[in-house]
Amino acid sequence: MEAATTAPGWQEELYALLRRNGVTQFAYVPDAGHRVLIDKSLADPEAHSIPLTTEEEGVALLAGADLGGARGVLLMQSSGVGNCVNLLSLVKGGRFPFLTLVSMRGDFGEGNPWQFPMGQAVQPVLEAMGVICLRVERPEEVIPTVSAALTMVFKSGQAVAVLLTQKLIGAKAF
Repeated sequence: MEAATTAPGWQEELYALLRRNGVTQFAYVPDAGHRVLIDKSLADPEAHSIPLTTEEEGVALLAGADLGGARGVLLMQSSGVGNCVNLLSLVKGGRFPFLTLVSMRGDFGEGNPWQFPMGQAVQPVLEAMGVICLRVERPEEVIPTVSAALTMVFKSGQAVAVLLTQKLIGAKAF
């Protein structure tokens, strides 16, 4: 519980940026790396926070949000990217705007060997499915990078993943 009260300022700023840009739907599978965004969306009466049983549900949910005139974001850990590969064809084929924030595992300082295979495959897999990847390693890069992603997604209709690296969110030793 302590982490929520001592959350880095960039996470608070990130939530405010998303909301200012009309993002009202927050699809997620519970993840410590997205805890602040998830908690803020749950507490926001003007946001819809949607827990998923698996990450690919979020791809379809964002397509439906666009069809209904709403904006959404998919919050997931890098291990969930593999679950989305087939459904990303929906984004590409239907030309839906798609924004995902991916908390990375399997990179800088990772202590769990099981996280490396998917962590290392995230960017090549997403790019192979036509998703533009933007990496963030420092707190001061979060807002400019997500601002650029919001423009790319909601003005240009692109699919963009912002990869929040372990240098930014911290590495887990286990």
